[in-house]
Amino acid sequence: MKREKLIIVFTVFVDVIGFGIVIPILPFYVSSFGASPVTITMMFASFSLCAFLSSPFLGALSDRIGRRPVLLISILSTAIGWIVFASANSIVFLFLGRIIDGCAAGNFTTAQSYLVDISRDEKERSANLGIIGATFGIAFIVGPLMGGVLSKVSHAFPFWVAGGLAAVNTISAYFFLPETHHERITDTPLSFNPLKPLRNAIEDVKLRPYYITWFLFAMSFVTGQAVFALFVAEVFGMSAFATGMFFAIMGVCSSINQAFVLKKILLPKFSSSSLELAALAAGAFGLLIMSFSLLPLFIAGIVFVSFGQSTLRVVITSQVAGHADKSKKGETIGILGALMSSAMVISPMIAGALFELHARIPYLVAAGYMIVAFLIAYPLRNEGVRFKGEKVEGVLEG
Repeated sequence: MKREKLIIVFTVFVDVIGFGIVIPILPFYVSSFGASPVTITMMFASFSLCAFLSSPFLGALSDRIGRRPVLLISILSTAIGWIVFASANSIVFLFLGRIIDGCAAGNFTTAQSYLVDISRDEKERSANLGIIGATFGIAFIVGPLMGGVLSKVSHAFPFWVAGGLAAVNTISAYFFLPETHHERITDTPLSFNPLKPLRNAIEDVKLRPYYITWFLFAMSFVTGQAVFALFVAEVFGMSAFATGMFFAIMGVCSSINQAFVLKKILLPKFSSSSLELAALAAGAFGLLIMSFSLLPLFIAGIVFVSFGQSTLRVVITSQVAGHADKSKKGETIGILGALMSSAMVISPMIAGALFELHARIPYLVAAGYMIVAFLIAYPLRNEGVRFKGEKVEGVLEG
């Protein structure tokens, strides 16, 4: 593998490692500062809000000034954000650490653009983006495992390690990562509107039901994630290590589903709309039984939710891409990303408030989101498409 490609893969790996550490470990660390569940989930939302606002701007900026400076800024901000977070002595500095990271959260999208730049043809471009997808999946398994093990030292230690990895990544990128984007547009004003994709989603009558389904799925999935560590700590008395192991199990289940079950068995035999309905039903059922105070049911619910979310990410994306105008496929995929980002801002705050009422309520509400999404998707059950051979590859890599 070429040196610059290796650095980009490491960039994505470190970025996702940090994300994988945050979800299971952050609540335990922040709780040591006396933070309430609402404050903890607002910390998730603060990063997501800053990332939602900054990502479109950083993407446009990389087109104007190049990929290298934007990547360096993004990676450095990740390192600084984690170090501020790990060394915090108050809740204010905890928020500051997440905001610093979120304000330059362009690592992933800029890394994708970099790999597209260095691709010589369409085949290599698909292969490069496939590497990014595989790296994401591996890192999302390694991150929670790493966070769980490192939390044995202290709850702050995993974040020190994440900051250290990002610092190493910054240094290697500075010395070894060349610029790849040389055809820049400099004669038009640099502008962006992060709310434009959401407006487009509302105005697109044909795709609106799919967008609403996706948004409800995102609200449901993020709600469950935001209070996961709080729930298992309060209901089952579990530690940060055990929580990290649970998240790793979810990553393994999702990876097996996407890499083998979906690709080899389900997608070639069933339409995407049939799989969408099955995944929504599985997700709703899984979240419902996770709300019970019984560990065997909770574990079974994790399996159902992992199947549901990993299937929905593929089939809803394929539904939208399949029904979109050929000239707007990229835009529609971008709208899905914006809807996911907006859900990551809204749902943690709602989940935290619901958790303070009762630990079970967030999971019941998350199941409700899935049920409503099922009711919206059901009338479209005959509009799905079937995928065979190379089409399945394209959907999974995207």
